[in-house]
Amino acid sequence: MTKQNLGRHGIWSIGLRTEDPARHDEVAEAAAELEELGFGAIWLGGSTSVDHAAPLVEATSRITVATGIQSIWQHEAAETAARFRELDATHPGRFLLGLGVSHAKLTEQYRRPYAAMVTYLDALDAAGVPADRRVLAALGPRMLRLSRDRAAGSHPYLVTPEHTAEAREALGTDALLAPELKVVLEPDADRARSVARAHLAFYLGLPNYTNTFLRLGFTETDLADGGSDRLIDAVYAWGEDERIRARVDEFHAAGADHVALQVLDGREGDALPRKEWGRLAEVVGLVG
Repeated sequence: MTKQNLGRHGIWSIGLRTEDPARHDEVAEAAAELEELGFGAIWLGGSTSVDHAAPLVEATSRITVATGIQSIWQHEAAETAARFRELDATHPGRFLLGLGVSHAKLTEQYRRPYAAMVTYLDALDAAGVPADRRVLAALGPRMLRLSRDRAAGSHPYLVTPEHTAEAREALGTDALLAPELKVVLEPDADRARSVARAHLAFYLGLPNYTNTFLRLGFTETDLADGGSDRLIDAVYAWGEDERIRARVDEFHAAGADHVALQVLDGREGDALPRKEWGRLAEVVGLVG
């Protein structure tokens, strides 16, 4: 998996991950539209699997489809490898396996996450899944180095340009760095931050993220009451088109090869903000 396969911009979406047969056509049509808009990758948000990615790969012809992220606790490595080989045999090079260790609060079997990831990667190696066809959800230095040494690179979630710069230093120049960035296409500060805070509340209960924020120089005060304006503005892109474009550019300038953009509009997580995706393609210069 080369950086050129992904391009500079992708879409991160929970809504494109579905097990509902009634939504199959809608999701397939939306994926094809993202491809036509010029996005380089679709990142299936939440705890996903190869099975969630396969219908989108089949509905498109060029765009890379990635899990963002598949939990190593929910899917055995042997099963994952088998499904990877099946999908790659019919659609070579179209799928990127994103892996993560999830969170202690969400996973009963959460133990020694770094060692568990190493063991999982060992099993994928033995089953023939190439290292350059997988990325890791890495936030801290050890997992970032593992992303460099045992995968194509890293797909960090809920981060800042400052974290991106640190991640690039840890990864070196060659590894892929594809952070996720949340976007609120709303120029009014109060409304934009309200949407962002409603979304951020869940993540402020997960130490993997809050500890990262503290390492980056934020304080406990920044983490209180849904997040300070300073924190919101650091991890969300909002405002007029020029402001959002500048925020995306900050991540690239800090070392990102590819930015996975998650559009938030205050609706349920499984919504497909297709109008907003089209506008975002214009904002980042893919169309227009």
